[in-house]
Amino acid sequence: MNISFLDNWRKRHGPLCAAGPTGAGEPDEKDPRDGADPLVAQLLSECELLRARAASAGVELDDSARSLEALDQLLPRWRDDPEELPWLGNDAGLYLGTVVVRTLPGATWQVWPDGRPVVRLASGRELDVVAAGHEWAADGVPELSGLYAEVAGP
Repeated sequence: MNISFLDNWRKRHGPLCAAGPTGAGEPDEKDPRDGADPLVAQLLSECELLRARAASAGVELDDSARSLEALDQLLPRWRDDPEELPWLGNDAGLYLGTVVVRTLPGATWQVWPDGRPVVRLASGRELDVVAAGHEWAADGVPELSGLYAEVAGP
């Protein structure tokens, strides 16, 4: 899924600048866990629709591997709504990426030139989390927790 609004957002905002007293006018430092700009990484982690659906089912999304297991257990009621399905799939993929970036050393967000966010692992492998999220939302396979376990290794 093309997320071209990231390019448009960057064009409007230019280089990211700190707004606090210690760094007024200086570029923000990147979080070492995120290859993308910190605000882009924050934007990618929002996953508002997924978080709302999970909360209504009593599942807390705390950006942990355990929360991916809980998501895999949800009843997939979104599959009955063709308008919600692609949005929820997008959020699921971005949430998977957020968990990977925040919990696996060396994993970073990368935004391809076409605007697609991917996660680059320390090994150099790129994980198209948005495509994985769409597959999960539509079919339940692959499970989000299974993908995480695969990239996390032994």
